Amino acid sequence: MQPSTPGTPSAPPEPHPPQLTHTVENGVATVVISNPAKRNAMTAAMWRSLPGLLEGLAADAAVRALVLTGEGETFCAGADISSLRNPGEDPQALSVRAEEALAAFPKPTLALVRGYCVGGGCQLAAACDLRFAEQGALFGVTPAKLGLVYPAASTRRLAALVGPAAAKYLLFSAELIDTERALRTGLVDEVLPAGELGRRAAEFTRILTTRSQLTQCAAKEFANRCTDREAYWAEQARNSGDAAEGVAAFLERRTPHFDWSV
Repeated sequence: MQPSTPGTPSAPPEPHPPQLTHTVENGVATVVISNPAKRNAMTAAMWRSLPGLLEGLAADAAVRALVLTGEGETFCAGADISSLRNPGEDPQALSVRAEEALAAFPKPTLALVRGYCVGGGCQLAAACDLRFAEQGALFGVTPAKLGLVYPAASTRRLAALVGPAAAKYLLFSAELIDTERALRTGLVDEVLPAGELGRRAAEFTRILTTRSQLTQCAAKEFANRCTDREAYWAEQARNSGDAAEGVAAFLERRTPHFDWSV
């Protein structure tokens, strides 16, 4: 390799391929959607890889919560249509499989949204338990622009989240809505000023990691209407020391130390 000439600007780094990256730190797994050349649009390979990635993180006892976000100033602008043309491959099946894997993740999930959260990106955000957005983010569900039928499971999840009328507004019009309307309809849970999203996410996920995972996992199933495991969770509660630790910590005016894991 020829050395660079002094005073000559070096070539910009080669852009990395579209990918999902992840880190685990202080009990929080952070999954980053990374395809900056296309506003973090999800390629077919990214859709395919997400369920396996989530399965591994769910099995990791060190993971107490999961954050999903996009690289840079965009969450995800949807599906990378150019990558979804393989014959015999159903693009919607790929996205639904990934969405269902995210919705089924047993521990709390939080989408951190900056910039565009559109199409498949909104589909993924809706599959998370909670969504925090930076002021100025834009949300949209856009199959009506492409003449597509939005998947039934995704439609039901959206309607359960924002209500039937708001879901119809998004699906019928394919218009983008701002954070104010997203907050009002329940599509997002908190809106943060520019520059504050990362700090708030770190603070909130730290809180999540100190709470009872037994409570969180059972509550997640019940809230998602998975009521066929009530006996299972009752048994887990009887065999867990979480309740005793919680009461003791309250009486002793100290922080509880829960050690139950999925």
